[in-house]
Amino acid sequence: MRRTISIVTPCFNEETGILECYQTIKSIFETELQDYNREHIFCDNASTDRTVEILKDIAANDRSVKIIVNARNFGILRNTYNGVLSTTGDAIILFMPADLQDPPELIPIFVRHWESGYEIVYGIRARREEPFLRMLARKLYYRLISRISYVDYPVDVGDFQLVDHKVLDAMKLFEDAQPFMRMMPFECGFRSIGVPYTWRARKHGFSQNRMSQLIDQGLSGIISFSTAPLRIALFFGFIIALLSFLYAFAVLILRLSGFDTGQHGIPTIVIAIFFFAGVQLLFLGLVGEYIVAIFNQVRHRPIVVERERVNFEKTRGEPTSIDN
Repeated sequence: MRRTISIVTPCFNEETGILECYQTIKSIFETELQDYNREHIFCDNASTDRTVEILKDIAANDRSVKIIVNARNFGILRNTYNGVLSTTGDAIILFMPADLQDPPELIPIFVRHWESGYEIVYGIRARREEPFLRMLARKLYYRLISRISYVDYPVDVGDFQLVDHKVLDAMKLFEDAQPFMRMMPFECGFRSIGVPYTWRARKHGFSQNRMSQLIDQGLSGIISFSTAPLRIALFFGFIIALLSFLYAFAVLILRLSGFDTGQHGIPTIVIAIFFFAGVQLLFLGLVGEYIVAIFNQVRHRPIVVERERVNFEKTRGEPTSIDN
């Protein structure tokens, strides 16, 4: 029996490159993966250009292509994870970008590792074709989250991963309201192997991920998979309290010994007030991020609300959708 490989491609205003993405994946299955069925799910995040129109033309002639159109833009993390939850393949490529920055020619290599017994095959972004400062920021972030996370997460690993369907079944058990998908397979465990590659520059258009969205995604990963920020805040507060106590004790000893400690200047007091106020606000914001994550989790909202699906069989338990 032929096994199925599912590929998930999130998209938002990708009209210039979406056809090339489809054709490239299809060509790989027709040449190197002929023994497998293909399921290519495009998750559209309420595009305002011709992306959905192009996808519908493709899907009308290729039943292997399925489309999910969201009612609004829910962000790349939730959009991609909703598509992953809708897959039916024996193995799933969690993220295949429409701009092909993660090279699709690695998919056959991923599949061979999967066939050899690995349940998780992840791409390692060893090199990046992007400006130096942005590349440096990403590398620092990956190393930070790998170090502070309670999950054994390799550095320079993004969402470009192949997972066995039993890994996906395990991922579904977590019911995470803010899914940071690149780390979820590693939280599940299973056998894994990495494949290094070069992350390419975009061929078409420009990234729809704004800086604010990148920061939000980065914070989501840290908050979801690490308690280190709270522990740092606790440690920092303890150190400041201890130093304050030692300072007060030293002043008391000097006074009792008859030494004149003199009067502190106003600038010192002002600096101290602003410093401690800033530290307090920083830690209040940090705690607030964790409270917001808890708040979002307990509300039990759907990951996304869908406007329509194309080429899906209607089954029970489908995500909420609004038909045109």
